[in-house]
Order: sequence, then structure tokens, then C-alpha cells
Amino acid sequence: MSLWRQLTRGLRALRHRRAAEQDISDEVDHFLDESTEEHVRRGLSPEDARRAARVDMGSRTAVAEEVRGYGWENRIETLVSDVRYALRRLRGNPGFTVVSVLMLALGIGASATIFSVIDGVLLKPLPYPQSERLVALRHTAPGLHIPDMNLAVSLFLTYREENRVFQDLGMYAATSWTVTGLGTPEEVPGLVVTQGFLSTLEARPALGRGFTREDEDPAHEQTVMLSDGYWQSRFGGDRAVLGRRIVLDGNAHEVIGVLAPSFQFMDRKVSLLAPLRFRRAEVRLISFCCQGIARMKPGVSLEQASADVARMLPMAPEKFAVNPGFSSNAFAEARFGPRLRSLKDYLVGDLGSTLWVLMGTVGLVLVIACANVANLMLVRAEGRRPELAVRVALGAPRARIARELLLESVLLGVGGGLAGWGFATVALRTLLALEWVHVPRVQEIGMDPRVLLFTVCVSLGASVVFGLIPVFKYARPEGVDDLRASGLRLTGSRERQRTRSALVAVQVALALVLLVGSGLMIRTFQALLHVDPGFSGAEHLETVRVGIPGSLVESPERVARMEEEILRRMSEVGGVERVAAIDSLPLEGGSNDPVYAQDRPSEGGRIPVVRRFKYVSPGYFAAAGSRMIAGRDLTWAEVYQRAPVALVSENLARAFWSEPQMAIGKRIRPTLKDDWREVIGVVADLHDDGIEQPAPPTAYWPLLSRNFESQPESVVRSLTYVIRTPRAGTAALRQEMQQAVSKVNATLPLADVKTLGSVYERSLARSSLALLLLMIAGSMALLLGAVGLYAVISYSVSQRTKEIGIRLALGAVPRVVAGQFVRHGLRMAAVGALFGLVAALGLSRLMRSMLYSVSPADPMTYGVALAVLILAAVAGSYLPARRAARVDPVKALRAE
Repeated sequence: MSLWRQLTRGLRALRHRRAAEQDISDEVDHFLDESTEEHVRRGLSPEDARRAARVDMGSRTAVAEEVRGYGWENRIETLVSDVRYALRRLRGNPGFTVVSVLMLALGIGASATIFSVIDGVLLKPLPYPQSERLVALRHTAPGLHIPDMNLAVSLFLTYREENRVFQDLGMYAATSWTVTGLGTPEEVPGLVVTQGFLSTLEARPALGRGFTREDEDPAHEQTVMLSDGYWQSRFGGDRAVLGRRIVLDGNAHEVIGVLAPSFQFMDRKVSLLAPLRFRRAEVRLISFCCQGIARMKPGVSLEQASADVARMLPMAPEKFAVNPGFSSNAFAEARFGPRLRSLKDYLVGDLGSTLWVLMGTVGLVLVIACANVANLMLVRAEGRRPELAVRVALGAPRARIARELLLESVLLGVGGGLAGWGFATVALRTLLALEWVHVPRVQEIGMDPRVLLFTVCVSLGASVVFGLIPVFKYARPEGVDDLRASGLRLTGSRERQRTRSALVAVQVALALVLLVGSGLMIRTFQALLHVDPGFSGAEHLETVRVGIPGSLVESPERVARMEEEILRRMSEVGGVERVAAIDSLPLEGGSNDPVYAQDRPSEGGRIPVVRRFKYVSPGYFAAAGSRMIAGRDLTWAEVYQRAPVALVSENLARAFWSEPQMAIGKRIRPTLKDDWREVIGVVADLHDDGIEQPAPPTAYWPLLSRNFESQPESVVRSLTYVIRTPRAGTAALRQEMQQAVSKVNATLPLADVKTLGSVYERSLARSSLALLLLMIAGSMALLLGAVGLYAVISYSVSQRTKEIGIRLALGAVPRVVAGQFVRHGLRMAAVGALFGLVAALGLSRLMRSMLYSVSPADPMTYGVALAVLILAAVAGSYLPARRAARVDPVKALRAE
């Protein structure tokens, strides 16, 4: 028969199912009639021939099932019938169905939630053509003890001129401008970039043109590009914006282009792009000021690109002069080397390892849920033994029994998947709405078709996993024979009891692994909370940034006096206790440069180890709640007199002079040509790179200096003002702060308004996220493990009700009967705990990078986790055991 005829015949049979069933019945009758006639011809009477024909044919139902299997339409109809039958059975036991679906929904939903984050952060490519070829131009400097550093202009120009492996490369730095002339002055974020930045990303302007080499020349007219969002919000999408001039930091810039709506870069808010301008003749060798990106040529590997960068590094000293104050061999002594990374890896950082650990964690929860459902299905299949035995006796093939059992599990999996999808959608929205949760590429995270496909695969995979266990028990040949032999026998065999106990032990073992993981994160979080970050009362510290451009005020001293006036005006706001300023907030990094100590052995012009630099106003340490360990703070008189003074952190003082008190009166400087500066104070260490990171040795300098870093006079023009007040974080305070600044100069806007508490919480974001999810996973695992233990003990009690009644009738003590079941539960828990301890010791080492001041084998954590597990096991065993102790012997025997 042709394929087309088979298809049309099958569709016709599906449409007219009653006629098709009648045809099958007629075919079976025809076979029976032919067999009867054959026996009549052999000499049997019609009655005996009919009986013999029935014996030869066997079960009429089995033969009809065999006939149905011949056509594809019959297979579909059989499958549909089996699905209807499975649905009826699940509806007939709503308690089992609801509990199973909920347990699966928890596991599948948690897995889908974490996978959506992993997919958005780690798996999806960056939104650029062939983004796998993009690399971040990073470097190392072992001679300066710096494992990771950015890019110097000298190196960028060297790479641009000499490289053999890059199709294009660019350099950029984050900045912001005060935009005036468009209404209320505002601080607008953006990037300064070189000519090759956009072409490296293969990002083309939607309107106008990009930057050229001429735009990098300081003598050329200043230009700017707008983001699509800024163009729409400030200019209403007017295409005539090209050629218009807008004022940035007091300087007019010509608008030459508008970026595409889809443009985004490194999770930064980019409203404006301006060219990075420099004169090549003024570029010095060692000035690591910016970030670099490059696009490798097709076929070039990261190793080949690194080798080419290593080849070009020695060329830079031949092209550019060394910085004033450094020896001629300073570059060689620093031993700069390449540390190229893919741009996506650079953006994601070390979050990837944390996310994969969390994915493994929720995967364990899913396994526990599957084991629990498998146990429930075993119990359910045990209750169906009489029905299955009758069906086997009537000739039902084991494939049909296996299919029905597996269909029930698949339907449960589908239900769990649907509920899990809803759970994941809500959980993801809740997770991303938490203020302290900060993950890169957050705009890529969502419940998209990739996550849907993952959820479908997990749902079907999980249903097959827990569905195969009862299938293997009851549909394999030995199981079918057992059904035939057992008939209506209801008592479970030891083998089935061992299977259920083994599943409970698996749940307990995995629950202990998750409890240990969450316990280690709790200990880590406790350790982090006890770290002195270098400030105090962060929730009461409001911070705002104000920049004074050179076009507005040129004189460095006038800038400093204006900054002091801003501080004075802010201090007059109601509720303000203290206010001071710093160039970069704690926990947000800062610049790094060498520090020389006068009384240290002469280093012959060699560059010493670099230290963190911070620039502060008088009163900053009191406002921030930083401990003054020795000496005193700056004064405004010293600032205006350009007094050669400085403060240092405790660890920097110990590195140079062993004791903090010994640092007072010593002298330091950043370069060999600068003036020596007297150390007047030592303050507590500041964990500027993150709470879990070591505090960098830090030098604190005045805002206004003379002969500092080879500059005759310098001032910090952009400061973050730190305001201690119980009103921190309120909109009213922000408005009053803007009014205070406007009294000094009406064109100065506030920028980056936030509390230091939010910065502190963000520094703990990775640990907080891991702690939250591990605690949820541990709690779910503990609950599921206890439920599994309860189910097994409860089923054992129900199966042994007659035995319990007889024992109680013969005088057994109820407490002893209950204790027997509790001990049985504890034995299963002990076996699981033993394997769980071994697994936890191995798997917890994968969390090493997430831990702080706690060992993966921390005895206290393991002890507490074990104690919690034992309590849960006692609770899960005691409830059904108490029911066993309360069995009425008379009722139990009468029921039997």
C-alpha cells in the first residue's frame, strides 16, 4: 500500500473510530470463525471446535490489541486511549497528583529560574556580530605585584600600529558630563572612545557618522555622538540634530551621529560618546588610564593574540618617553605582560562559577523531588498489584503495562513543568527586583524560548527518570511473573521495601549536601558581616557626586574653595550631622600608583609596589565613620597652603614601618620628582575592592596639591560628597541637596545619588545571592527528604496494620511499637547521612571560591547540618510511628 493510501486510510479511520473498532471486531470474529471451521474439518463437533478455536486464539482483548498495533492510526488511538486512562487515574487520586506535581514544580521551577540567569549571563553571545572574536586588552605587571591592569595610551598606539592579529581595536573610559543649555543642567553618563571603538564592535551609527582620527586631535573641533534614548528624550528624535552644538562641561560639541537603538556596551548606561583626545607627542610610557577592546582576525586564537601582544610590549619604550620621575628602565622592571580575556568573560567575571554551583544545587533539589515522586509511584503501583495481576492474567503485554505506568509519570512531569514554568516566572521577577541583586547582562535574562525548551526537556527527562523505577519493578519479565504468581497478595516484598528505602537514603544524602552548602554560605556571610569595611553606619550615609569643569572655573584654588562652600551649604541642610568629600567612594576602587618612603632603602629609581590613591577633604574620616588609629586629620588651612601632608592606611603603615604609630612624621611621595609629604595620620584599612577582598594599602592625599605627580598644581574637580544623616535615601533630602549646590552655582547638577549602604550591599551581592538560593534549596531539600521519610514509614505502618494490631492485642507496649518505626526511619536517615557526608566533603570544595574565612570542611557546619537532618528525620518518622502506636487491635483485626 502506498504511503498516501496509508495516510488517507488512517485519517479516515481516526475520523470514524466506531466503524474502525467494528472492523477490528469483525476481523477477530472472522479469525475465530476460520479457526472453528478448521477444527470442524478435523472431526470436532461445532461446540468443541468453537472452544478449541478460542483456546488457540487466547484472550480476545489481547488479539484485538495486537490488531490495533498494525496501523499507525491504531497506535495513535491506543496512545490517546492510554492518556485518557492515565488522566482518569490521576484525577481519581487527587492527593497523590497534587503532591507529586507540586514537588516536581519546585524542582523544575528552581532549575528553570537559575538556567534563565545562566543562559542570559553565560550562554548567550554578546550582542555584536561574531562576538566570540572580541577580547579585552588586559595586562599583568608581576614586577609591581599587579595581577590585572588596564591599558595605557602608549600601548594602545603601539598595538594599533604594530599588531598582526587584530582586525580592529579601540580604547575607552567611562565618564560623565554636565550638560547645559537644554533646560535644567544634568549630569549625563557616557564614554570617551578612540576612532576604532565602534568599528571593533561592528556597531554602525543609525544617523550621521562615527569618529575619525581627526576627532582624536585636541586641535580639532570637539564632537559628540548621542545614544538613541538620549536623542529621543532630549531632542524628540529630530533628524536635524546633526550639526547642532550642545554644551558639555561648558564646551560646545558638534553632534555628528546617533547610535542605533540596539547599541549597548558592558552593562554601562551610555547616553553620549565623545572622542578620546590626546597629542601623541605628549603621551608618556606608563599611564594606564583606560580600557581596551580588540576584534581578532578570523582564525586567530586567544593564545596567538596574547603572543602577539607579548611581542609588541618591548616596542613601547622605543616609541614613547618614560614618565617624569621614573627611571629609564622602569617599564622593564615592571615586567608588563598580556592578560587578554574574551570580552564576555571579562564582563561576567567570577560570577560564572557561582552560577554553575547554584545550578548544581537546584539540580540536586530536582533529583530529590524525582526520588520522592518515584517513591510515591512505587507505593501507588504496589496498591495496584491486584489490578495489574488481573490484567496480566487476561493477557495484557508488559509493553502496554510499561507504557501506562510511564504515561502517568510523563503526565505528572508535564503538570510539574507547567506549574514550574509559572513558579520560575514569578521567582525570576522577584529575584531581579531585589535591590541588592546585581548581575551582569541583566537585560538578557528572561523566560524566553531557550528557557522554555530547557524546561520542557527537564520536565520530560525528570518524568522518565522517576517513571522508569516502577516500570522496571512491574513491567520487566520478572515483575510480570511476580504479578502472575502473587495474584491478590498485598504485602510488599523485601526487595520493594529496599528500593523505597534506597530512594529515601538518596534524598537524605542529597539534602545533607545542600544543608552543608547553605551552612557554609551562612558562615561565610557571618564572617563578611564581621569584617570592618573601613567605614560605619553606611545606611545613614547619603552620597552625591558633583563635578566642576575647567571651563566653569579654571583656578585650582577657586575650585577647592567652591568645593568647601558646597560642603558648608550641605551641612546647613536639616538633619545633616557631618559632610565631607572624596574622589571615589569606598568599595568603588580608585587609582593605583607607586608610593616611595623617604626612610626606606634607596631603590635606585625602581618603581615600588603600587598603592591605592584616594583624595579626601578635611573631615572625611569622621563623616564616613573611619577609625583614626594614629595622628590627626587634614585641615582646610593645610589644603589652601598646599601643605605637603598625607595620611595612610594601617596596612600601608605596617608595610613600611611595622607599627602604625611609627608612621607619624615619616615622609612619602608618588614619584621621584615630587615633594616629600609628611604622614600626619593613620586610618583603618579600607576594603576598597570588595568586602571579601584584602584591603589594598592606601595613601590619602589632599584635594589641592603642589608639585604632585609631576604637576605644578593640581585639584580634584569631581568629588563624591558623603553626608551623614538619618534622612539618607529620601527624595526630600536629594532635593534639598540640589538646592544647596545651586546656591553655590546653579549650573552644577547632582549625579550618582545613592546611599553608601546600597554600595555596601552591592559588594555583598554575590554572597547574598548564593546564600539566599542555597538556603531556599537546603530548606526545600530538607522538607522533601522529611516528606519522603514520612511517606515510607507511613506506608510501612499501613501495610503492617494487622501485625501491629496482633502485637498490641498480645500486650506489646505502644511506645515500643512506635520506637521500632522511628528506629527504622533513623536507620534509613543514617545510611543517607553517611553517604551525604562523603559527598558533601567532595562537592563543597567546588564552593571554595565562594567562601570567606571558612573551610569547605568546617566541622561546625557539618555538625549543625547533621543535627538538623536528624531532627527532621525524627519528625518525619515519629508522626506515622505515633499513628502505629494508636492502632486499635479490634478494629485492625476486624478490617483484615
